[in-house]
Amino acid sequence: MKKDIQTKEDIARLVNVFYDRVLQNEKLVHFFVHLNFEEHKPKMVHFWSFVLLDEPGYNTNVFDKHANLHANSSDFNEWVSLFHSTVNELFEGEKAEAAKFRATTIGYTFGSKLDALNNQA
Repeated sequence: MKKDIQTKEDIARLVNVFYDRVLQNEKLVHFFVHLNFEEHKPKMVHFWSFVLLDEPGYNTNVFDKHANLHANSSDFNEWVSLFHSTVNELFEGEKAEAAKFRATTIGYTFGSKLDALNNQA
């Protein structure tokens, strides 16, 4: 039996494995190759710690950070699918399910907004 996401270390493991997979995913890699992952990963750990562990202090507008990616709902569907498979491989339990639910919500929201923005151009 796998354990649930319980600590910031668990979230760091999830983020590390997930982004390693993103960088191997031919549909998603081009969105991330320019990032300095030594700077980016701690931000993602902080975000998911805020979401799943109620860690205070995260106040970045996450959508604004993604608005200029030229991504669409298909790209975010791929991101969500990869996130779900990573969570499923590493964890199970209430927080793992919450992580997948939040990722699905984020992916749908961002994809829909970006589709709308792209259609205005």
